[in-house]
Amino acid sequence: MIRLWVSALQLLELFVSSLVHLVYGFYIFSTALAGDLSQALNEIRFKSNVIAPVKEEGLIGSTNSDDLPPIVLVHGIFGFGKGRLGGLSYFAGAEKKDERVLVPDLGSLTSIYDRARELFYYLKGGQVDYGEEHSKACGHSQFGRIYEQGHYPEWDEDHPLHFVGHSAGAQVVRVLQQMLADKAFRGYEGTSENWVLSLTSLSGAFNGTTRAYFDGMQPEDGRTMKPVCLLQLLRLGVIVFDWLDISWLKAYYNFGFDHFNMSWKKMGVWGLADCLMGNTGPFASGDWILPDLTIQGDEDWWDNDGALNTISMTHPRLPVEHPSQLVVRDSDCQPLQPGIWYYKIVEGDHILFIINRERAGVQFDMIYDSIFQRCRKHVFRKTPMLPNQAHQ
Repeated sequence: MIRLWVSALQLLELFVSSLVHLVYGFYIFSTALAGDLSQALNEIRFKSNVIAPVKEEGLIGSTNSDDLPPIVLVHGIFGFGKGRLGGLSYFAGAEKKDERVLVPDLGSLTSIYDRARELFYYLKGGQVDYGEEHSKACGHSQFGRIYEQGHYPEWDEDHPLHFVGHSAGAQVVRVLQQMLADKAFRGYEGTSENWVLSLTSLSGAFNGTTRAYFDGMQPEDGRTMKPVCLLQLLRLGVIVFDWLDISWLKAYYNFGFDHFNMSWKKMGVWGLADCLMGNTGPFASGDWILPDLTIQGDEDWWDNDGALNTISMTHPRLPVEHPSQLVVRDSDCQPLQPGIWYYKIVEGDHILFIINRERAGVQFDMIYDSIFQRCRKHVFRKTPMLPNQAHQ
């Protein structure tokens, strides 16, 4: 019995890992990802892959780390936070480079709006409130996961945070800052845009991606899917995954749709059929991440990294273009000024700096070292920052 149980666990782990590999492959055309995940999982099981925290003069070594504002790493689509996938790090262990880093686990396929709400309560604590109006319009519960203790409950204008977002994670932080400026969280009337000290984007999906149309989104409306496409297969798999509602499997990896109540306990067989037919659920209401990543573009959008168009990453351009500056030498942009998006072009695949640091090599450390050093040494606030202005 014990041998059979272990075998069942191994098969289940293989199934979930394969599902994640398939999802990534569908979305980013990366033939190497399955091998990368397998290698990274083996490293976790059999050896310690510790990245030493950055210790530079004038950085962490000269001050109490408890006084430093935390750096929040926000994952992208199909991503995961700390504690998922058997302890695998989405940021390939980069969080170990600094003593004050948080890695939240947000819905991997939930909408930008829902993920921004989840991120707020992850930090402040309490039960996730998606808002009454939004919840009714999208057909899901108003309330979600409960955080008994926030990961940074003192978060406010006097204790702001640094955010680093990869892919859609950068857009999540932008939406969160707008919500803070709009005082959109019930019971928190004192929020403001200045709760965000800086935002660093790593291949950020600021203006969407044409990739969404290749995978199956309809270009006519940017919200519905083509009848036959890769995303339809993904939709069916996600619905069945949530309907089965296997608690320890969802603890291993979760798409984040618990607030849609798609489990067999709540919707039954007929509810499953209705959801599969496209009449209910996140894919019917459009309250998931792919509609948030669609755009209307031309030849300017051709250059890409396999998942996102380069023109979308550099800085927000919609509905108005934000001030930006190409960085050739870091000294050209120091000190950093509020209201400007500083960007540097690095040749590489969209997932080069996540999952498996060995694939990126020395570039991995150079990128993350520079990000954390800017947060600690060069980011400061002179004047209040508006939510539609860039920070870093």
